[in-house]
Amino acid sequence: MNDINENFRYLNVGLPEDIARLKAWGDIDEAVRLIDLRLKEDIPAPLRGCFVAEREMMQRLKDDFTLDLDQAMAQAQDRVSGFTKAEFDALADKGRIDWIYLNGEKRYFKRFVNTLIKTHPDIRERAVQRHREKGGAEPEQAPAGEHILDRSMRLMRERGELSNYIRIKASVKISDAAFEKGRRARVWLPIPAACPQQSEIELLSFSDEPKHISPLDAPQRTVCFERVLDENREFFVEYSYVHTARYCDPSSIRADAVQPRDFLNEENPHIVFTPYLRAITQDLLRGTDDPVEKARRIFGFVTGKVKYSFMPSYFVLENIAENAARNFKGDCGVQALLFITLCRLAGIPARWQSGLCCEPYDVGAHDWAMFYIAPHGWLFADPSYGGSAHRAGNEARRWHYFGNLDPYRMVANCEFQHPFDPPMIHWRADPYDNQTGEIEYEDRSLRSREYERDQVMSEYKEL
Repeated sequence: MNDINENFRYLNVGLPEDIARLKAWGDIDEAVRLIDLRLKEDIPAPLRGCFVAEREMMQRLKDDFTLDLDQAMAQAQDRVSGFTKAEFDALADKGRIDWIYLNGEKRYFKRFVNTLIKTHPDIRERAVQRHREKGGAEPEQAPAGEHILDRSMRLMRERGELSNYIRIKASVKISDAAFEKGRRARVWLPIPAACPQQSEIELLSFSDEPKHISPLDAPQRTVCFERVLDENREFFVEYSYVHTARYCDPSSIRADAVQPRDFLNEENPHIVFTPYLRAITQDLLRGTDDPVEKARRIFGFVTGKVKYSFMPSYFVLENIAENAARNFKGDCGVQALLFITLCRLAGIPARWQSGLCCEPYDVGAHDWAMFYIAPHGWLFADPSYGGSAHRAGNEARRWHYFGNLDPYRMVANCEFQHPFDPPMIHWRADPYDNQTGEIEYEDRSLRSREYERDQVMSEYKEL
């Protein structure tokens, strides 16, 4: 196996009971010791792959679950006015505060306060109040008038499509602590890929001469650099493209009696047809044979049930789609994977897209989904945006994101869990997706905390 990250495909094999108990209790050192012993034995290749992936996953858990109870409370009280222990306990009971055991002690997810502020309006108001109490500047107010997403939705309906010219500089820089002079580094930065939404793609400038640029239709398109480090300076690529969002009313589609059979397979370890997900799909689809209605019900389920939550690194997550349907929380990628999995179970071809959301001069990582209805072709679904609109009481915007997107995107990835071109030798920080870049030395890769990422929009023009 050339790409060590392919071991994740065996994650669902599962750990032996003794090692699983150690992992659940958080005795990572002992679990790793037993894995190392078992790896010396003659064991089936799938179990070996599971051991290799789990061994690395366990050792990365502490990067995300960094807070003991006192530290978690201190962080919440520092950022939210009047936050109490009783409130903390109530939110934890509702599953809104993530934690694991490490050496038998509860350790809390380092970004749990961000989730509470983003998803609970009352906590968000108290966070603003606390910011003022600490003498912070007044938070930036959204411009008065029509929301940018409501505006794009309206114009797409009126014009049929909406296009933007976008220019972005994307960069990564090794942290001073991880920088080692004289080492050879390889870097992969995501760049715009050919897809139905994007045209006029240009790579404008680079920090270094690229070692390789993936083809336009690469499943996860990157520019790869290789350099011996003489000083700690950034790697960057600057690119431009035109992104077009075309309007479609899914209710107007009359689906063919026979639909394609592509993009219907399981993809271990996260797009998996478990008994629970099969049962959910059966319940959702009862009484309809129409593919559009099936997809609509699935979108309604995901946007109505799954609340947004910041997530630990995808590196440490298991069975993402099923856990989203069990825990009813997840970020944009988690929600997209649940939608894709349920669609495939329903016989509706579905696939991944990801890259950046690029609202004027505000850029961030984002994931969403595509689904196929013949004779129309590919349509889009953004459960995260749809769910946020639903919780804000904006049902028009919620259902816009069933069938449509907006022109504020950069697509770099059209497949989930696909090797780079050329592939990394060592572990990827994100073994499934690539929105902000990866770095490796000759003998190891860098973890997310060991390098900085940035995406800056330098030009934006509505066409």
